[in-house]
Amino acid sequence: AQAVPGPLFTFAAFLGAAMAPWPGGGLGALVCLVAIFVPSFLLVAGALPFWEPLRRSAHAQAALAGVNAAVVGLLLAALYNPVWTSAILGTADFGLALLAFVALVFWRVPPWAVVLACATAGALV
Repeated sequence: AQAVPGPLFTFAAFLGAAMAPWPGGGLGALVCLVAIFVPSFLLVAGALPFWEPLRRSAHAQAALAGVNAAVVGLLLAALYNPVWTSAILGTADFGLALLAFVALVFWRVPPWAVVLACATAGALV
């Protein structure tokens, strides 16, 4: 899950390859990847001179704390619907999800191993 920056970036490369099939879609994928990375890169490069004073600002710290709280709320909402409402159908599903959470967060098991174990357990249950 952490091998690529995110699904949007991967999808942009796929669309670029699909839209420009010659030669092998590589050029279209490259153009789309550059086009999706450049705005954020320019934003970071433009904000870099102002970063240190902004980082020390109490107002900016309060705003970032609010943004972090909002992101946590959005992630919990995304966990509930559609994940919780369509995947957790019984106590066995809940137990497996809880075990996966504990394995990831507390036991620090690699994500690929947790996915493999959950897929195997889900097939058996």
